[in-house]
Amino acid sequence: MNDKVTNILVVGIGGQGVMTATEILAEAAIALGNDAKKTEVAGMAQRGGVVSSHLRFGAKVLSPQIMPGTADLLVGFEAAEAMRWCHMLKAGGPVLMNTARLVPPVVDIGLYDYPRDPIGEIESRGFEVHAFDALAIALELGDVRLGNTVMLGSIADHLPFPPQMLLDAILRRFSARKPHMVEMNRKAFEAGRAAVKTTGRS
Repeated sequence: MNDKVTNILVVGIGGQGVMTATEILAEAAIALGNDAKKTEVAGMAQRGGVVSSHLRFGAKVLSPQIMPGTADLLVGFEAAEAMRWCHMLKAGGPVLMNTARLVPPVVDIGLYDYPRDPIGEIESRGFEVHAFDALAIALELGDVRLGNTVMLGSIADHLPFPPQMLLDAILRRFSARKPHMVEMNRKAFEAGRAAVKTTGRS
């Protein structure tokens, strides 16, 4: 552990597991002796509203709030939300994003138009995009709920600690209450890592 503070922004739609993913990331960071602080902003999260979750960890963290242009990593559980929040990333920073289209209520009721090419828009701003269909990967593994673990696996090689630490934090959640889900989540984690290594823009 060094004095650097790592800033991770996780965004998506309510029900995708954005807050749970941030909690697991924080648990992994704390297990390594880091100070960690997080905060969430949810707009009708349980009804499919937009959700953003800030996580900062390091030797000493004073505030959970990530300032625009300072996020080390943007995790987009939904493509349009990743595009909407990419201004928070530092210059040239990586975006790990799910391409499965989940339209938020603000689009359904006509307040906003869904972007035609969110991946292209993010790339045009100079960011490094890793895009893949986490929903399709989860369905291939047999359970749509595995999408959360697929997303966590996708960022494992972009963190300042070994991927195994993140996997251990995920599996601890299932080993006591749902032991039958341990192996499925292990596979989902590795599938997420593989998706980033083998795909760029989808």
